[in-house]
Amino acid sequence: MRRRPASLAVRLTVSIGAVITVVLLTFGWIVERSINNHFIQQDVDELNAVVQALKHALATLPPDIAPVELNQRLANAVSGHHNAQYRISSDSGIRIYATPGSDLDRFAQIAQPVDKITIDTVGIWQDHGETFRGAVLRVGTDRFPASPILTIAVATGIDFHLHYLESFRDYLRIITIAACLIAILATWLAVHQGHAPIRRISREMRKIGSDQLHIRLEPEAVPTELVELATSFNGMLERLENVFRRLSDFSGDIAHELRTPVTNLKTQTEVALSQARSVEQYREILYSNLEEYERMAKMLSDMLFLAQADNNLLKPELVKIDLQAEMRNLFDYFGAWAEERDVELELVGPQACIPGDRLMIRRALSNLLSNAIRYTPPGGVVIAIFGVESTNARVCIKNPGPPIPQKHIAQIFERFYRPDASRQRSGEGAGLGLAIVKSIVEAHGGTISACSTVKGTTFKVLLPSTKC
Repeated sequence: MRRRPASLAVRLTVSIGAVITVVLLTFGWIVERSINNHFIQQDVDELNAVVQALKHALATLPPDIAPVELNQRLANAVSGHHNAQYRISSDSGIRIYATPGSDLDRFAQIAQPVDKITIDTVGIWQDHGETFRGAVLRVGTDRFPASPILTIAVATGIDFHLHYLESFRDYLRIITIAACLIAILATWLAVHQGHAPIRRISREMRKIGSDQLHIRLEPEAVPTELVELATSFNGMLERLENVFRRLSDFSGDIAHELRTPVTNLKTQTEVALSQARSVEQYREILYSNLEEYERMAKMLSDMLFLAQADNNLLKPELVKIDLQAEMRNLFDYFGAWAEERDVELELVGPQACIPGDRLMIRRALSNLLSNAIRYTPPGGVVIAIFGVESTNARVCIKNPGPPIPQKHIAQIFERFYRPDASRQRSGEGAGLGLAIVKSIVEAHGGTISACSTVKGTTFKVLLPSTKC
């Protein structure tokens, strides 16, 4: 079973919540780093102050100072830095002085001496559960002739700073989690509120039934992001309304077109049975009925053909077709009828060939030609003009009949459509001929159009051409 995609609210909430979480964590990390660097700089400043005080004390020692006084001077050399510890030793490692209670012997032995105490040169170590930050320096002196170079190890305890940073991290985690939860909740509420126009449009859509296809959404009453959706939905409603209308008209037209021949058959049968008749009279009635049967059969055949076209079931069997030759054959076929109506047929233009289904193309040209003859007044000329446009063969059939109003041009290829209401159901066809022509042309990858002026009406067909 196909899994349903996550809702838009969940997607937006998770996305925005993740971004907010990352931003808060990054901000907290930057703040923590800043505080830690501040503490390190404080320690470095303190260590440098201690070293400077020791250097000053060493430089001011009198020669041949007694050991007791030396310890006293070095113990008093540093004041105000109660957390600092230091150890002074000779070049050979003999301890000269160490802060009482301190244990910097091992650190002084393993630490690499540095020239200057900075953030990058101080080290951290733990001793007896306490954490220190410190450094080892080597300084020159002329107060100890036996050891002109002294080693000074200085350190300061940083447990207070570390405890503060650990507490800060705990607060930061709590604040980050709370802020993320609040941000996610606010985001979900904002997204839910932001979807309110969509829910309103959905409610309006649900109200539209098959009998209310004339209702339209108001694009100007929805947010900008939904204008395209509302416009597209209105376009779909318009297409559905047209389809429903055409389907309703189609059903009415079918009923009307079938009612006429059925009524004729019923009437003629009733008349035939009303009294005894001769065999010849019954034969005439049966011939008359046969014409009505043929008319209904042709209409049903045309409707079946259009139904196949609607379902893409028309499969042309392509052969090379000379359109001029086909039109000449049709001129011969319709010649007697045209002569009877005093209509002249004329063929103009160069040879044009196409790959197509011969029976379909013949049917399309036949419908266009018979339609032109039907609406051409006596003494008029129907002209079939052939030519080539780019890669297409062109066929134009022009008749000098009454003009078709421009508003009807777009609908004349619809089924049962007749632009002149006065000529509807006149017995000259069911109004399916042009719809069949359009289906055949489109099945061959072509196009058909029509234009009408006071000088006449022209149907133009373009079909992919081939070499003759």
